This record gives sequence, structure tokens and C-alpha cells, in this order.
Amino acid sequence: MAQLVTSGAVMMCSFGVAPATLNVLPVKMITAGGPVANIQDHIPMVNIPTFGVCTTPTNPPVATAQAAGSPGAPCVPITSAPWTPGVPTVLVKGQPALDSNSKCMCQWGGVISINSAGQFTVTVG
Repeated sequence: MAQLVTSGAVMMCSFGVAPATLNVLPVKMITAGGPVANIQDHIPMVNIPTFGVCTTPTNPPVATAQAAGSPGAPCVPITSAPWTPGVPTVLVKGQPALDSNSKCMCQWGGVISINSAGQFTVTVG
């Protein structure tokens, strides 16, 4: 079962080498352990930071670095489209909520997925 994604969720790009943490600005006013994300929380370097090093040859700086013998170049995500599909029946600030099954595409071909939604179930006793 998918979980709603909150600020602090852990993401990974299929062409990145390190996980990154989703940043949801607190203007959402809906919280579940942190501000709840919606599909519009895809702004590069605001919501989605770097994944360390990019390794896709479709990214021109990476292709240049790889031709010179390096495994990649610094990751600068370019995510111009919203997360998909989101949860159309749950709206956060008028947009579908982001759930842990949603994906976001980078212009260079990377698929960004949610590894940890930022919410955890705690059992006491």
C-alpha cells in the first residue's frame, strides 16, 4: 500500500549515485509528520536536490566526462514535469497528493522514485 509522501522522504534517481531528500516547503499547511507533498513539488534544487553524480550519457556534461574517462558529472536534476500519477482523490493545496508509488522524470532520462515516504509506523508495547 502506498503512503503519502512528506518532506524528508528519501528519493533515488536511476542515473544518480546517491539518495536525496525531498524538500516540501511548509506552505502546504497539511502535515503528517512533516509537510505533505503534492505532484507539483518537483522543482529542481528547491524540492529535488542533486543525486551526487549523474551517469547518463544523454546528459552532455556526463558524455564529455565519460569520454575523458570519468564515470559521470555533477548531477543537476531537470524535472520540468510534475510527479505522476499522484493521488487524484486526495488534494493538497488543490493538487493531487504525492504518494510513494509516484515517479518523476528527469530531462536526461533518469527516473526519480521514492525509497522512503517520510512517514513511519511506530508500534508501542
